[in-house]
Amino acid sequence: MGQAALAATLFAVVVVMLGAWTRLVDAGLGCPDWPGCYGFLSVPQSEASIAIAEARFPHAPVDVSKGWPEMIHRYAAGILGLIVFGLAGYGIRHRKSGVPVRLPIFLAFFILLQGAFGMWTVTLKLWPQVVALHLLGGFTTLSLLALLTLRLRGRKPTIEPARATALARLRPWLYGGLMLVILQIALGAWTAANYAAVACTDIPTCQGEWWPKMDFQHGFDITQSVGPNYLGGQLTAEGRVAIQVTHRIGALVVLGYFTGLLLAFWRRTKNTSIQAAVGLVAVVLCAQILLGLANVVLHIPLSVAVAHNAMGAALLISVINLLWRLQGYRRRHGAQSMNANTKHQEATA
Repeated sequence: MGQAALAATLFAVVVVMLGAWTRLVDAGLGCPDWPGCYGFLSVPQSEASIAIAEARFPHAPVDVSKGWPEMIHRYAAGILGLIVFGLAGYGIRHRKSGVPVRLPIFLAFFILLQGAFGMWTVTLKLWPQVVALHLLGGFTTLSLLALLTLRLRGRKPTIEPARATALARLRPWLYGGLMLVILQIALGAWTAANYAAVACTDIPTCQGEWWPKMDFQHGFDITQSVGPNYLGGQLTAEGRVAIQVTHRIGALVVLGYFTGLLLAFWRRTKNTSIQAAVGLVAVVLCAQILLGLANVVLHIPLSVAVAHNAMGAALLISVINLLWRLQGYRRRHGAQSMNANTKHQEATA
């Protein structure tokens, strides 16, 4: 089951990247219906099929170049769903042998919810609230699969009690860092859903100003009505600038926070296996910041933008991996302390 969970995690990364690709090539409405495409199982391409499709959806002319990215993403998401259901079924069948059960079952239900958001993304014409939640759902699915993979590995490192105590004190701060990463991903999702990535084409300034004209109320209005069609976005320029600038500030906050936190971890993890996990977070964070800068400097090239999404997922997973390793340290230290206290009580009895 461990290998299947790892395969599912890696495939989830592919699905996240395909979702980013679909958004970036403006193919979110490449098929106006769901789960098929103009009522077909694949994108209509022959003259006869296109004629039937356009008769069914007269207000949505067939664009094969837009339809295929959307359908490829759907096919991949469907395969991922089948893998997750298989993991849940295996967990239920072998629950008496100590295999995790609750997490795979929760994943199975969550994948159904994610499918519903995929449907609403199309039926509600790329309504930003649904698009952003659908993207966050993809990252959540990936995170849960990564956590399941780590649990199935079952190998937790050991460390001397004194150092374990020092690391345990940093765990709450790492949970805070995880929340910052999630918030930054949410800002990225909102940026993508509202087509605000190109609102600022220069860096470190935005439109030549350190604090350009912005409309935060409009940019972060989550009560906007549904429809008619959000392809290309409907926000004003000032609203999009507000989103982009907030996303940049969030990146600086994450970078500053993790710089201090990872330095603290690095000093306390010398000559331990956890130092590699700390270094991984640092490398992924630097790569993510560089990709974000490249997006602006190079004007959102497709390959860099997709890599930026993938690296955001990698940052989230690397932080979860570090937390999992710290959890193992804490538990072992707690057990060692209890054993030491018990032996001391027996010796003095």
